[in-house]
Amino acid sequence: MGKVKARTGPLARRPDNSAFKQQRLPAWSPMLTASTVLPFFYCMSVLCMLLGVWLLITVQSTQELKVDYTLAGSCNLCFEKRKNVSDAHKPCNCTVMFPIEKAFTGNVYFYYGLINFHQNLRRYMDSRDDAQTVGRKSYLKSPSSYCTPFRLNSDGHPIAPCGAVANSIFNDSFTLTYHSPNITALPSMQVPLHRKGITWYTDQNIKFRNPTRDPENQTLAQVFEGTVKPPYWQKPVYELAPHDPSNNGFINEDLIVWMREAAFPNFKKLYGIVNRAREPFVDGLPVGNYSIEISYNFPVQFFQGRKEVVLSTVTWFGGQNRFLPIAYLVTSGLILLLAVILTVVWWKFGKNGKNMEE
Repeated sequence: MGKVKARTGPLARRPDNSAFKQQRLPAWSPMLTASTVLPFFYCMSVLCMLLGVWLLITVQSTQELKVDYTLAGSCNLCFEKRKNVSDAHKPCNCTVMFPIEKAFTGNVYFYYGLINFHQNLRRYMDSRDDAQTVGRKSYLKSPSSYCTPFRLNSDGHPIAPCGAVANSIFNDSFTLTYHSPNITALPSMQVPLHRKGITWYTDQNIKFRNPTRDPENQTLAQVFEGTVKPPYWQKPVYELAPHDPSNNGFINEDLIVWMREAAFPNFKKLYGIVNRAREPFVDGLPVGNYSIEISYNFPVQFFQGRKEVVLSTVTWFGGQNRFLPIAYLVTSGLILLLAVILTVVWWKFGKNGKNMEE
Protein backbone atom coordinates (compact mmCIF):
# COMPACT_ATOMS: atom_id res chain seq x y z
CA MET A 1 0.00 0.00 0.00
CA GLY A 2 1.17 3.49 -0.76
CA LYS A 3 2.12 5.94 1.91
CA VAL A 4 -0.18 8.85 2.75
CA LYS A 5 1.49 12.02 1.77
CA ALA A 6 1.50 14.66 4.51
CA ARG A 7 -0.05 18.00 3.68
CA THR A 8 2.34 20.89 3.35
CA GLY A 9 1.96 24.60 2.82
CA PRO A 10 -1.30 26.43 3.56
CA LEU A 11 -3.27 23.15 3.60
CA ALA A 12 -1.31 21.99 6.67
CA ARG A 13 -2.79 24.84 8.72
CA ARG A 14 -6.38 24.31 7.63
CA PRO A 15 -8.70 22.94 10.37
CA ASP A 16 -10.22 19.50 9.91
CA ASN A 17 -13.44 19.31 7.99
CA SER A 18 -15.56 18.50 11.06
CA ALA A 19 -18.79 20.06 12.28
CA PHE A 20 -17.07 21.29 15.45
CA LYS A 21 -13.99 22.86 13.89
CA GLN A 22 -15.92 24.27 10.95
CA GLN A 23 -18.58 25.68 13.30
CA ARG A 24 -21.46 23.81 11.73
CA LEU A 25 -22.90 22.55 15.02
CA PRO A 26 -26.54 23.47 15.70
CA ALA A 27 -26.85 26.60 17.84
CA TRP A 28 -29.62 28.56 19.50
CA SER A 29 -29.68 32.35 19.34
CA PRO A 30 -32.30 34.16 21.43
CA MET A 31 -34.51 36.59 19.56
CA LEU A 32 -34.72 39.73 21.68
CA THR A 33 -38.22 41.06 21.21
CA ALA A 34 -40.36 43.43 23.25
CA SER A 35 -42.46 40.55 24.55
CA THR A 36 -39.37 38.91 26.10
CA VAL A 37 -37.17 41.88 27.09
CA LEU A 38 -39.75 44.17 28.72
CA PRO A 39 -41.15 41.55 31.16
CA PHE A 40 -37.58 40.67 32.14
CA PHE A 41 -36.80 44.32 32.95
CA TYR A 42 -39.98 44.74 35.00
CA CYS A 43 -39.33 41.49 36.91
CA MET A 44 -35.75 42.52 37.70
CA SER A 45 -36.96 45.90 38.91
CA VAL A 46 -39.51 44.31 41.25
CA LEU A 47 -36.94 41.76 42.48
CA CYS A 48 -34.34 44.44 43.30
CA MET A 49 -37.00 46.54 45.00
CA LEU A 50 -38.14 43.64 47.20
CA LEU A 51 -34.54 42.80 48.14
CA GLY A 52 -33.80 46.45 48.92
CA VAL A 53 -36.88 46.86 51.13
CA TRP A 54 -36.23 43.57 52.91
CA LEU A 55 -32.58 44.44 53.64
CA LEU A 56 -33.51 47.98 54.70
CA ILE A 57 -36.06 46.65 57.21
CA THR A 58 -33.44 44.18 58.47
CA VAL A 59 -30.82 46.91 58.91
CA GLN A 60 -33.24 49.25 60.68
CA SER A 61 -33.92 46.57 63.29
CA THR A 62 -30.38 47.06 64.58
CA GLN A 63 -29.43 49.66 67.17
CA GLU A 64 -26.30 51.76 67.10
CA LEU A 65 -24.89 54.50 69.31
CA LYS A 66 -21.76 56.51 68.48
CA VAL A 67 -19.88 58.55 71.09
CA ASP A 68 -17.16 60.85 69.77
CA TYR A 69 -14.72 61.21 72.65
CA THR A 70 -11.90 63.07 70.87
CA LEU A 71 -12.57 66.27 72.79
CA ALA A 72 -15.55 65.19 74.93
CA GLY A 73 -15.64 65.68 78.66
CA SER A 74 -12.22 65.65 80.27
CA CYS A 75 -10.67 64.10 77.15
CA ASN A 76 -9.86 67.54 75.76
CA LEU A 77 -7.03 67.76 78.33
CA CYS A 78 -5.60 64.47 77.09
CA PHE A 79 -5.98 65.65 73.50
CA GLU A 80 -3.83 68.70 74.23
CA LYS A 81 -1.36 66.59 76.16
CA ARG A 82 -0.86 64.23 73.24
CA LYS A 83 0.21 67.14 71.02
CA ASN A 84 3.55 67.11 72.80
CA VAL A 85 5.64 64.20 71.56
CA SER A 86 7.68 64.16 74.77
CA ASP A 87 4.48 63.37 76.71
CA ALA A 88 3.38 60.57 74.38
CA HIS A 89 4.17 57.81 76.87
CA LYS A 90 2.76 59.56 79.94
CA PRO A 91 -0.60 58.12 81.04
CA CYS A 92 -3.73 60.21 80.65
CA ASN A 93 -7.22 59.07 81.64
CA CYS A 94 -10.55 60.73 80.97
CA THR A 95 -14.24 59.94 81.37
CA VAL A 96 -17.17 60.45 79.02
CA MET A 97 -20.83 60.22 80.08
CA PHE A 98 -23.74 59.32 77.81
CA PRO A 99 -27.31 57.98 78.19
CA ILE A 100 -29.03 55.00 76.59
CA GLU A 101 -32.70 55.88 76.23
CA LYS A 102 -33.78 52.65 74.50
CA ALA A 103 -32.47 49.30 75.69
CA PHE A 104 -30.05 47.41 73.43
CA THR A 105 -31.45 43.90 73.23
CA GLY A 106 -29.44 40.87 72.20
CA ASN A 107 -25.69 40.69 71.74
CA VAL A 108 -24.08 44.14 71.98
CA TYR A 109 -20.75 44.76 70.27
CA PHE A 110 -18.29 47.37 71.51
CA TYR A 111 -16.20 48.99 68.75
CA TYR A 112 -13.62 51.74 68.61
CA GLY A 113 -13.71 53.94 65.53
CA LEU A 114 -11.24 56.20 63.74
CA ILE A 115 -12.07 58.98 61.30
CA ASN A 116 -9.66 60.14 58.59
CA PHE A 117 -7.09 57.40 59.29
CA HIS A 118 -5.99 55.91 55.95
CA GLN A 119 -5.04 52.28 56.45
CA ASN A 120 -5.46 51.66 52.70
CA LEU A 121 -2.29 53.44 51.54
CA ARG A 122 -0.14 51.01 49.56
CA ARG A 123 3.15 51.69 51.36
CA TYR A 124 1.42 51.47 54.72
CA MET A 125 -0.26 48.16 53.86
CA ASP A 126 3.02 46.70 52.57
CA SER A 127 4.92 47.74 55.71
CA ARG A 128 4.56 44.43 57.54
CA ASP A 129 6.14 40.99 57.59
CA ASP A 130 3.60 38.18 57.46
CA ALA A 131 6.39 35.59 57.67
CA GLN A 132 7.44 37.10 61.00
CA THR A 133 3.96 37.21 62.51
CA VAL A 134 3.30 33.62 61.44
CA GLY A 135 6.10 32.62 63.80
CA ARG A 136 9.12 31.93 61.58
CA LYS A 137 12.19 32.42 63.74
CA SER A 138 14.48 33.41 60.87
CA TYR A 139 12.25 36.41 60.13
CA LEU A 140 11.99 37.22 63.82
CA LYS A 141 15.69 38.14 63.90
CA SER A 142 15.88 39.33 60.28
CA PRO A 143 12.60 41.07 59.32
CA SER A 144 11.61 41.81 55.74
CA SER A 145 12.90 44.99 54.09
CA TYR A 146 9.27 45.95 53.50
CA CYS A 147 9.16 46.95 57.20
CA THR A 148 11.66 49.78 56.70
CA PRO A 149 11.94 52.23 58.49
CA PHE A 150 10.37 50.17 61.29
CA ARG A 151 12.58 47.15 60.65
CA LEU A 152 15.49 47.81 63.02
CA ASN A 153 15.91 50.26 65.86
CA SER A 154 18.75 52.77 66.12
CA ASP A 155 20.98 50.11 67.72
CA GLY A 156 20.37 47.62 64.94
CA HIS A 157 18.09 45.31 66.93
CA PRO A 158 15.16 43.76 65.01
CA ILE A 159 11.69 45.07 65.79
CA ALA A 160 8.90 42.59 66.55
CA PRO A 161 6.35 42.98 65.12
CA CYS A 162 7.96 45.14 62.45
CA GLY A 163 6.39 47.61 60.04
CA ALA A 164 4.21 50.71 60.06
CA VAL A 165 0.95 48.80 60.53
CA ALA A 166 2.00 47.23 63.82
CA ASN A 167 3.79 50.39 64.99
CA SER A 168 0.61 52.46 64.64
CA ILE A 169 -1.60 50.07 66.64
CA PHE A 170 -4.60 51.66 68.35
CA ASN A 171 -3.76 51.60 72.05
CA ASP A 172 -6.63 53.35 73.82
CA SER A 173 -8.37 51.14 76.38
CA PHE A 174 -11.89 51.41 77.75
CA THR A 175 -13.92 50.57 80.85
CA LEU A 176 -17.69 50.80 80.41
CA THR A 177 -19.76 51.47 83.55
CA TYR A 178 -23.53 51.29 83.97
CA HIS A 179 -25.31 53.76 86.28
CA SER A 180 -28.81 52.54 87.10
CA PRO A 181 -31.69 55.07 87.21
CA ASN A 182 -32.63 53.52 90.56
CA ILE A 183 -29.45 54.16 92.52
CA THR A 184 -30.83 52.74 95.79
CA ALA A 185 -31.79 49.40 94.25
CA LEU A 186 -28.77 48.87 91.98
CA PRO A 187 -25.48 50.72 92.35
CA SER A 188 -23.18 51.56 89.50
CA MET A 189 -21.41 48.55 88.08
CA GLN A 190 -18.86 47.79 85.39
CA VAL A 191 -20.21 46.29 82.18
CA PRO A 192 -18.32 43.01 81.61
CA LEU A 193 -16.83 42.59 78.14
CA HIS A 194 -15.59 39.49 76.35
CA ARG A 195 -12.15 40.58 75.15
CA LYS A 196 -11.46 37.30 73.36
CA GLY A 197 -13.17 35.73 70.36
CA ILE A 198 -13.15 39.03 68.44
CA THR A 199 -10.93 37.92 65.54
CA TRP A 200 -11.45 35.91 62.39
CA TYR A 201 -10.76 32.20 62.85
CA THR A 202 -8.21 32.13 60.03
CA ASP A 203 -6.32 35.08 61.50
CA GLN A 204 -6.20 33.65 65.00
CA ASN A 205 -5.25 30.09 64.03
CA ILE A 206 -3.37 30.38 60.74
CA LYS A 207 -2.00 33.84 59.91
CA PHE A 208 -0.70 34.74 63.38
CA ARG A 209 1.37 32.34 65.46
CA ASN A 210 4.05 32.73 68.09
CA PRO A 211 7.49 31.27 67.36
CA THR A 212 7.92 27.70 68.58
CA ARG A 213 9.59 27.27 71.95
CA ASP A 214 12.85 25.35 71.91
CA PRO A 215 13.10 23.93 74.52
CA GLU A 216 9.41 23.80 75.42
CA ASN A 217 9.94 25.29 78.89
CA GLN A 218 11.07 28.60 77.39
CA THR A 219 9.14 31.68 78.39
CA LEU A 220 7.70 33.91 75.70
CA ALA A 221 10.15 36.63 76.71
CA GLN A 222 13.01 34.21 76.01
CA VAL A 223 11.52 33.33 72.63
CA PHE A 224 11.53 37.03 71.66
CA GLU A 225 14.96 37.64 73.18
CA GLY A 226 17.06 39.91 70.98
CA THR A 227 14.08 41.80 69.57
CA VAL A 228 12.73 45.19 70.62
CA LYS A 229 9.26 46.72 70.68
CA PRO A 230 8.03 49.07 67.92
CA PRO A 231 8.95 52.74 68.60
CA TYR A 232 5.40 53.88 69.48
CA TRP A 233 4.58 50.91 71.71
CA GLN A 234 4.58 51.21 75.49
CA LYS A 235 5.56 47.58 76.13
CA PRO A 236 7.01 44.66 74.11
CA VAL A 237 4.83 42.19 72.25
CA TYR A 238 5.37 39.42 74.82
CA GLU A 239 3.81 41.60 77.55
CA LEU A 240 0.54 42.47 75.76
CA ALA A 241 -1.29 39.95 77.97
CA PRO A 242 1.32 38.50 80.36
CA HIS A 243 -1.25 36.62 82.46
CA ASP A 244 -2.97 34.97 79.49
CA PRO A 245 -0.61 32.86 77.34
CA SER A 246 -3.39 32.19 74.81
CA ASN A 247 -3.67 35.93 74.10
CA ASN A 248 -0.05 37.05 74.31
CA GLY A 249 2.58 37.81 71.70
CA PHE A 250 1.68 37.67 68.02
CA ILE A 251 -1.63 35.93 68.85
CA ASN A 252 -2.90 38.88 70.88
CA GLU A 253 -6.39 39.55 69.55
CA ASP A 254 -6.20 43.35 69.74
CA LEU A 255 -3.06 43.19 67.59
CA ILE A 256 -4.68 40.80 65.11
CA VAL A 257 -7.79 42.98 64.77
CA TRP A 258 -5.65 46.04 64.06
CA MET A 259 -3.44 44.23 61.54
CA ARG A 260 -6.45 43.57 59.27
CA GLU A 261 -6.38 46.91 57.44
CA ALA A 262 -9.58 48.82 56.77
CA ALA A 263 -10.60 49.68 53.21
CA PHE A 264 -11.87 53.20 53.97
CA PRO A 265 -10.48 56.09 56.04
CA ASN A 266 -13.49 56.05 58.40
CA PHE A 267 -13.76 52.65 60.06
CA LYS A 268 -14.52 50.81 63.26
CA LYS A 269 -12.87 47.74 64.75
CA LEU A 270 -14.20 45.33 67.34
CA TYR A 271 -12.95 45.87 70.90
CA GLY A 272 -15.21 43.52 72.85
CA ILE A 273 -18.63 41.91 73.25
CA VAL A 274 -20.90 42.51 76.23
CA ASN A 275 -20.94 39.49 78.53
CA ARG A 276 -24.60 38.67 79.13
CA ALA A 277 -23.98 36.09 81.87
CA ARG A 278 -25.25 38.20 84.76
CA GLU A 279 -27.87 40.77 85.64
CA PRO A 280 -28.74 43.38 84.51
CA PHE A 281 -27.04 42.60 81.19
CA VAL A 282 -28.71 39.26 80.43
CA ASP A 283 -30.88 40.83 77.72
CA GLY A 284 -28.26 43.37 76.57
CA LEU A 285 -27.67 46.93 77.76
CA PRO A 286 -30.57 48.33 79.82
CA VAL A 287 -31.78 51.91 79.83
CA GLY A 288 -29.73 54.22 81.98
CA ASN A 289 -26.68 56.42 82.14
CA TYR A 290 -23.29 55.08 81.17
CA SER A 291 -19.74 56.27 81.49
CA ILE A 292 -16.59 55.22 79.67
CA GLU A 293 -13.26 55.56 81.42
CA ILE A 294 -10.68 55.92 78.69
CA SER A 295 -6.94 55.44 78.80
CA TYR A 296 -6.24 58.12 76.20
CA ASN A 297 -3.05 57.12 74.34
CA PHE A 298 -3.65 57.26 70.59
CA PRO A 299 -2.94 60.73 69.10
CA VAL A 300 -5.15 61.90 66.22
CA GLN A 301 -4.27 65.58 65.80
CA PHE A 302 -1.34 64.77 63.47
CA PHE A 303 -3.71 63.49 60.74
CA GLN A 304 -6.71 65.68 61.69
CA GLY A 305 -8.66 62.65 62.80
CA ARG A 306 -11.24 61.84 65.42
CA LYS A 307 -11.94 58.92 67.73
CA GLU A 308 -15.23 57.38 68.75
CA VAL A 309 -16.80 54.49 70.59
CA VAL A 310 -19.59 52.57 68.86
CA LEU A 311 -22.14 50.34 70.59
CA SER A 312 -24.14 48.23 68.16
CA THR A 313 -26.37 45.19 67.83
CA VAL A 314 -26.18 43.03 64.73
CA THR A 315 -28.41 40.83 62.60
CA TRP A 316 -27.60 38.05 60.14
CA PHE A 317 -26.85 40.85 57.67
CA GLY A 318 -24.36 42.55 59.99
CA GLY A 319 -24.45 45.97 61.61
CA GLN A 320 -26.19 49.18 60.70
CA ASN A 321 -24.96 49.62 57.12
CA ARG A 322 -27.53 50.91 54.63
CA PHE A 323 -25.27 50.89 51.56
CA LEU A 324 -26.45 47.60 50.03
CA PRO A 325 -30.21 48.19 50.61
CA ILE A 326 -29.96 51.66 49.07
CA ALA A 327 -27.91 50.26 46.19
CA TYR A 328 -30.66 47.70 45.47
CA LEU A 329 -33.37 50.38 45.59
CA VAL A 330 -31.43 52.71 43.28
CA THR A 331 -30.78 49.84 40.86
CA SER A 332 -34.48 48.97 40.94
CA GLY A 333 -35.40 52.56 40.09
CA LEU A 334 -32.92 52.73 37.20
CA ILE A 335 -34.13 49.43 35.73
CA LEU A 336 -37.77 50.54 36.07
CA LEU A 337 -36.98 53.87 34.36
CA LEU A 338 -35.23 52.07 31.50
CA ALA A 339 -38.12 49.63 31.19
CA VAL A 340 -40.64 52.49 30.96
CA ILE A 341 -38.56 54.26 28.29
CA LEU A 342 -38.30 51.04 26.24
CA THR A 343 -42.05 50.47 26.64
CA VAL A 344 -42.82 53.97 25.37
CA VAL A 345 -40.46 53.55 22.40
CA TRP A 346 -41.97 50.17 21.55
CA TRP A 347 -45.52 51.48 21.91
CA LYS A 348 -44.82 54.42 19.63
CA PHE A 349 -42.60 52.87 16.96
CA GLY A 350 -42.60 49.09 17.10
CA LYS A 351 -46.00 47.93 18.33
CA ASN A 352 -47.44 47.50 14.81
CA GLY A 353 -44.32 45.76 13.53
CA LYS A 354 -43.03 48.81 11.68
CA ASN A 355 -39.35 49.24 11.10
CA MET A 356 -38.09 51.91 13.53
CA GLU A 357 -35.52 53.09 10.97
CA GLU A 358 -38.12 53.93 8.35
